[in-house]
Amino acid sequence: MENKMREAVVDKVTLNIGVGKAGQELENAKSLLERLSGAKAVPTHAKVRNPVFRIKKGDIIGTKATLRGPSAIEFVKKALKVKGFSLPSRSFDKEGNFSFGVPEYIEFPGAKYDPQIGMLGFDVCITLRRRGFRVGKRRRGKAKVGHHHRLTKDDGIEFAKNVLQVKVE
Repeated sequence: MENKMREAVVDKVTLNIGVGKAGQELENAKSLLERLSGAKAVPTHAKVRNPVFRIKKGDIIGTKATLRGPSAIEFVKKALKVKGFSLPSRSFDKEGNFSFGVPEYIEFPGAKYDPQIGMLGFDVCITLRRRGFRVGKRRRGKAKVGHHHRLTKDDGIEFAKNVLQVKVE
């Protein structure tokens, strides 16, 4: 039997819609995320200024929602149906996390078209970790997590293949 501390688990699933500016579009995106995920959506802010798009640092430019636990894995499995349970290997980063986009929300299983919202797509980002990473985050008795305990791209691909039945090209 494999060591429980070495297996990869889903830390969180983050859903993101970038709108580019505040207003009615942002409110529509927020309500869409809340309807699809069942979690509270929060605004995202610009980290740098971009004069071409008239964006200042700190402007609200999008919205995101975070899912954890069994509901997160369930959501990812639904979202992967849109992609046909297939992802390119470039979707995985060097820490084993992976992400993909859903081009139109009506492709998501169980979602109905709402003319007030229009056509919006969203990003799904899956953050993986191993058990025991809390020692690096906790307030008291903080310790470093060794590089042997960190996840790699291959670990993330293995998790996607075994747990989510994703075909990685």
